[in-house]
Amino acid sequence: MTRMWMTAAVAALALTATVAQAAPPANVVAAMADKGRPAEEVARDAARKPGELLEFAGVKPGDKVVDLIMGGGYFTRLLSVAVGPKGQVIAYQPSEFIQFQAKYAEDQKKVAGAYANVTALTSPLGALALPDGVDLVLTVQNYHDLHLTPFPKDTAAKVNAAVFKSLKPGGVYLIVDHVAVTGSGLEPPMKVHRIDPAIIKQEVEAAGFKFEADSPLLKDAADPHTASVFDPAIRGKTDQVVLKFRKPK
Repeated sequence: MTRMWMTAAVAALALTATVAQAAPPANVVAAMADKGRPAEEVARDAARKPGELLEFAGVKPGDKVVDLIMGGGYFTRLLSVAVGPKGQVIAYQPSEFIQFQAKYAEDQKKVAGAYANVTALTSPLGALALPDGVDLVLTVQNYHDLHLTPFPKDTAAKVNAAVFKSLKPGGVYLIVDHVAVTGSGLEPPMKVHRIDPAIIKQEVEAAGFKFEADSPLLKDAADPHTASVFDPAIRGKTDQVVLKFRKPK
């Protein structure tokens, strides 16, 4: 009888631990519930799964983080609440993007003005200079842009080097992007705004990072990997890779 009770108790404890592990961190829950988020961004959460991404990245209250190529600020807002008042978010917008479309500057100013712990940063991609001591650099659906033909061929190498310098030892570099056909080289970034994940790994590891893990969170087997991500038939439903790198301690 005692042995049976102990077995049942151990099973109950294991179940409790599993449930506890499954609960999302409180700071991520708070970020997702932020009333300051625009309704159109909240509507995209089901497809983009930002809560799970932030949990995978390991963002914590008090962290110093960079939203690298912030776009409209979807992740900047989430990161701001996730790191809390003692944390800091650097919202980086390339000057090349702002020159291409003024709205990028307007969105950056709007988000930085709404969240006290957000600092706006703008510079050319090739001259990226991020602050030191950063815990996390996150870039979502942007890495392929580093290989657009208007930019010098060493742009990705320079950006990765700047990120490596910025991160503290043990810091995380999380990259999310649209998947291109394996072995397709560097034509997809310009033609269909995708990139072969193998290229990301090769370039980021060359900068000194260690690949830690990937996540199937945004995989979609129905995506043929050949259509432009802006094609209405595939937009919002692309197969995306989620890669987690770490700066060695």
